[in-house]
Amino acid sequence: MDTLNPLHDPATDAREQRGRVIRAFNISLGAVLVMVAVLASQAGFDWRPFAVRPHEWEGLWGVLTAPLLHGSLEHLGANSFALLILGTLAGSVYPKATKWGLPLMWLGSGLGAWFLGDVGTFHLGASGVTHGLMFLLFVLGLIRRDRAAIATSMIAFLFYGGMLLAILPREPGISWQSHMGGAIGGVVAAILFRHLDPLLPRKRYSWEDEEEAEAAGGDDPEGMEPPRPREVPVLWAREPEDPNGVVIRFRPRTPSQD
Repeated sequence: MDTLNPLHDPATDAREQRGRVIRAFNISLGAVLVMVAVLASQAGFDWRPFAVRPHEWEGLWGVLTAPLLHGSLEHLGANSFALLILGTLAGSVYPKATKWGLPLMWLGSGLGAWFLGDVGTFHLGASGVTHGLMFLLFVLGLIRRDRAAIATSMIAFLFYGGMLLAILPREPGISWQSHMGGAIGGVVAAILFRHLDPLLPRKRYSWEDEEEAEAAGGDDPEGMEPPRPREVPVLWAREPEDPNGVVIRFRPRTPSQD
């Protein structure tokens, strides 16, 4: 895994990170707009041949096209919000792993529905892909364990932690098979592509330099350590022959005579 460059420029890093977030959001938004256009056109043609039909050879075409189809506006809305949030997180922190892992999540979603689904049913929707993104972020946080990975996995879990249970059969009419296939694709992508993206640069604090200098046993070249007490200039020092350290000597008082 690539290491951090201690000489990075914070301003340049901030611009690059903003650019990655904006780019990932725009790509996720473009995917949502494509799904909106497909849903608007579904009323004019028979979409069933493009859905996944389990255990039917003709239904394998749906592995490629089913994530773009949705059964209702509510179905599209739920998947769109998940795709915007999880896609932006994954694309901004792990752009390379997301790019190479997305085909695994896409195919895993359709193949999971084709192998595990019931005969005579139709499976469609991008929920399998969103589950793959969630599991990609979660597993990368467990594997990499750097600050950005842990923070990203916690944010994803905060919004969509329920996806960890959605891969099991819970509600009728919900394609848990597609969820499971996409989740498996996300886990496989996290394991295979965990080293593709370098660590994000982070701010370095002064105490880290102090700890390294102390561990190395060297001096403090940058002068971060305060000087020792003997090295601090003072206005007065105790006289060697004066053990009491009297600064000003007062004349002893003589008793007054009445």
